[in-house]
Amino acid sequence: MSIADTRLEQIGARFAELEARLASGTLEGDAFIAASRDYSELEPVAQTARNVRLLRDELTALAEFADGDADMRALAEEESVRLRADLAQAELALALAMLPRDTADARPAMLEIRAGTGGDEAALFAADLYRMYERYAAERGWKVELISANVSDIGGFKEVVAHVAGQGVFAALKYESGVHRVQRVPVTESGGRIHTSAATVAILPEPDEVDVTIDERDLKIDIYRASGAGGQHVNTTDSAVRLTHLPTGIVVIQQDERSQHKNRAKAMQVLRTRVYDLRRAQAQGAEAEARRAMVGSGDRSERIRTYNFPQGRVTDHRINLTLHRLPEILAGTGLGELIDALISEDQAKRLAALGQ
Repeated sequence: MSIADTRLEQIGARFAELEARLASGTLEGDAFIAASRDYSELEPVAQTARNVRLLRDELTALAEFADGDADMRALAEEESVRLRADLAQAELALALAMLPRDTADARPAMLEIRAGTGGDEAALFAADLYRMYERYAAERGWKVELISANVSDIGGFKEVVAHVAGQGVFAALKYESGVHRVQRVPVTESGGRIHTSAATVAILPEPDEVDVTIDERDLKIDIYRASGAGGQHVNTTDSAVRLTHLPTGIVVIQQDERSQHKNRAKAMQVLRTRVYDLRRAQAQGAEAEARRAMVGSGDRSERIRTYNFPQGRVTDHRINLTLHRLPEILAGTGLGELIDALISEDQAKRLAALGQ
């Protein structure tokens, strides 16, 4: 028996066990939640495996007609051709379903966009990217909550942080981390020259509170008066919060809310996410070489995509894919095609690495 078959048997046994436990009605509270989550993760694999077994059994049954008369052999061969094609697709689907999963794939995510080189134009581009993700999220039925925003003088974002919740958020958006480059004539440019600007996108999986425990003794907390736009209440009360996590040196500033309590709660949410992301990166350090062979390393300094306005194209440099659909992509409706291509390429490379 191959390693894949052994693994499949283990998955089948675990799925049957979970099915029986959930049907028993004896599970409650956290045990029920944990079993339900495991069941939902294994169900696609179990169903795909069941389909593979059924197709293999049908092919075996057809082999019995090999010694029959000519008409029966012809019919059996015709049906076998169809079944073998279906089986090949089913086995590929099973191989994909059995790929090791990132445990963070099902989590919500923190979206962070920062203007890079390009001054005001970079800030405007950061705002374009934020709207693109906001519209893509709406198309997927996800919820986007703005956490904080540092607005530039002409309406762009120097930095913007948002929380994105929904089904499969991190699994889809994790490919967006990196440097996004734009080539266009800035609205601030009177000479009509094309400029190149950039913005950095980071997609961080959000942990549950139990995943990251932050000791209050490890925090340096500063309370001060908020600066910038925000209305008289924000600017005349000590509501801004700066959290410094001493063990990691991570600093989070939150001042968008009028309430110091709300600012602190949001700052803690962002801090837990950044600490979790740091620990994930450290834990995966030994797998860095393997990750570099896949689609993107998740390194935020990696230039991943160019948005060229004069040519109306978007190029993803990791998979050498160019789509002449820039307006649709920035509108969010065309972004899914890029993300689906990245997921497919990543899966293909992982299958190849496993010798599938």
